[in-house]
Amino acid sequence: MVTEAKSRWALAVLLAGTAALYLWGLDASGWANSFYSAAVQAGSQSWKAFFFGASDAAGAITVDKTPASLWPMVLSVRLFGLSSWAILVPQALMGVGTVAMVYASVRRLFPAWAALLAGAAMALTPVAVLMFRFNNPDALLVLLLTVAAYCVIRAQERGATRWLVLAGAAIGFAFLAKMLQAFLVLPGFALVYLLAAPVAFWRRVRQLLLAGAAMVVAAGWWLLAVALVPASERPYIGGSQTNSVLELALGYNGIGRLNGADYGGLGNLNQQAGWLRLFDTEAGGQISWLLPAALVLLVAATWLTRRAPRPDPARAALWVWGSWLVVTGLIFSLMQGIFHAYYTVALAPAIAALVGIGAAVAWERGAHRVLAMVAAGTAVWSYVLLSRSSGWNPWLGVVVLVAGLGAALAMVFTRRVAAVVVVAVVACLAGPAAYAVDTAASPHTGAIPTAGPATRSFDGGFQRPGGGRRGGDNQPFAQRRPGGGGPQSRGGMGGLLGAGTPSAELTALLKSGAAGYTWVAATVGSNNAAGYQLATELPVMAVGGFNGTDPAPTLERFQQYVAEGRIHYFVGTGMGGAGRSTGGSDDAARIAAWVRETFTATTVGGTTVFDLTQR
Repeated sequence: MVTEAKSRWALAVLLAGTAALYLWGLDASGWANSFYSAAVQAGSQSWKAFFFGASDAAGAITVDKTPASLWPMVLSVRLFGLSSWAILVPQALMGVGTVAMVYASVRRLFPAWAALLAGAAMALTPVAVLMFRFNNPDALLVLLLTVAAYCVIRAQERGATRWLVLAGAAIGFAFLAKMLQAFLVLPGFALVYLLAAPVAFWRRVRQLLLAGAAMVVAAGWWLLAVALVPASERPYIGGSQTNSVLELALGYNGIGRLNGADYGGLGNLNQQAGWLRLFDTEAGGQISWLLPAALVLLVAATWLTRRAPRPDPARAALWVWGSWLVVTGLIFSLMQGIFHAYYTVALAPAIAALVGIGAAVAWERGAHRVLAMVAAGTAVWSYVLLSRSSGWNPWLGVVVLVAGLGAALAMVFTRRVAAVVVVAVVACLAGPAAYAVDTAASPHTGAIPTAGPATRSFDGGFQRPGGGRRGGDNQPFAQRRPGGGGPQSRGGMGGLLGAGTPSAELTALLKSGAAGYTWVAATVGSNNAAGYQLATELPVMAVGGFNGTDPAPTLERFQQYVAEGRIHYFVGTGMGGAGRSTGGSDDAARIAAWVRETFTATTVGGTTVFDLTQR
């Protein structure tokens, strides 16, 4: 039997190992997603840019998300200066915090070994390793949702209003990290509490209303502040066509993600949509290693606890995580709008907790055959996933398959199963652990990073979801090599979704006389602007926002800025051809055309530049 002291030491080892995995070689990814790194740089220079999440310190336009995920990174940069470490370390620490919260949630009601299993499963999920080493908004979202699940579990145990209100506040603040995705857990959490809390029905209803009010306050204070500030006094809301946060939340980042409506000009990117999307080549190796096990254990543990009283805390905890997994998983599987495999990091805490809880329930009730079936199925599925990367450590899949099936058979035919279970656990975690180490050892840049090695698609070719490209064009640090080369980096869709590092000649030109201008340069698209801004650490206007299709600024406003001498250079033409044909504004295309017709083009360091002070 594991003593409390030993369990604390085991937890310390788990968290230390997670920290090492998430912090190891973190600066190899450079600016990671330059789109957000540029906004962090801007916020470190301007508190106004910090509050609104502006892409540049002069406040031309915001990123296309609410800004809470940027705030920890901005504060870090303000403390330690602008660097890859300062930007990414807060994300990694959020990952360690998420593992700790998964452990704490399971440990409240189940043995230490089950909590350690859940924590290890969370820490080694490949997409979690990816996103807690990256600067997209998902790290803060996942941490806050895990905190919310913990609070709901605490609230259900005794019908505690305080914990339920805290859960609502955590979900509300998660909205400020990634908008409506935060609310996907809400129906399940509310229903579980309504069904299982050990207090009178109408008290449960009142408590849920209070929690809902806390959620609205936590999410709504920033929205209200934006609404009260005149549009002329704040940045344009990026990702919207009407300068509206509500449009951004309900359109591009809301309904458009579900039904495939073309918000923001990116079109419908619903690859592999369907019931098996989470197991397909795009998302399978990111999240699905333990997904079948979690689903089987959810059903099995529900059956094994069927005679428990209505307020049984163990079953309620099982349902809290199960509702998270089922609702969010179905929406991810069937949504017709923009979907990227890294979104599935939002499923990692639920899968990990269900594995730990389900294994504990089955073990305590002597359902060893269930555990054997889960171990065998996980080993077979790991073999399938590893075979998709057949050129990468091909021996591993065979070892996992043999060890997993052997341990499963031993669990069925022997009563002394403790040592066998250890072998089964190692076999089940070996595949995701190998992918996790590969992910941590590889730089990732661009807007669509992916975990693990390249995988084979159904047509027999090899693919890395979201594309792959050399990372040197996005490496501002020592690892960048002459000529733009660099370490192999995963992620990208370069151009639209990746920023470049300008030449030293162009950087020097943009810096020259910078004090006399609000923006040292303007260019179409936030990612184009990000590269120049991070190189100069000076404001660069992102014409048209993320992909050049926002009406910000309009041609007339841009001409006014030029007439007032507020913009020095216009760099290249970016996505000047984008416009209404892709569902957005054509102001960026009109601005680019006007610049070409009005000013003389010169080439600096291989890049086309227009001096807007010289017609």
